[in-house]
Amino acid sequence: MARKKEAAANVGLDVEPPKETCQDRNCPFHGELPVRGTVLTGTVVSMKMQGTVAVEREHLKYIPKYERYEKRTSRYLAHLPPCMQMNHGDKVSIMECRPLSKRVSYVVIEKR
Repeated sequence: MARKKEAAANVGLDVEPPKETCQDRNCPFHGELPVRGTVLTGTVVSMKMQGTVAVEREHLKYIPKYERYEKRTSRYLAHLPPCMQMNHGDKVSIMECRPLSKRVSYVVIEKR
C-alpha cells in the first residue's frame, strides 16, 4: 500500500518547504513546532552536535567615541530538522521558537 505524502505546513513566511519529509516532532514543516518572533540570517559554522547547528551572524556596532563601526559576531544554536540537508558554510535563515533545550531556541527554516 502506497503511503500518502503529507503536505508541509505553512510556517507563516514566504519560504520554500523542504522536498523531503521527516517524522521529527520539532520540525516546523512536518511536526508540531510553532515558530514566532525574529528571523535571522547567518552562516553554519558547526555541525558537530546531533540535530543542532551553530549559526554565526555578523553585525556592525557603532562606537561613539571613535565615530566608527566595529564588526561583531553573534552565535546562535538552532535545531536542524532531518528533512533539511545542510553543509558547513551554508547561508541559512533561522526563526525563533519555544526553547528546545538550555541554549536552543531557534530552528532552521530555509537554506539561502
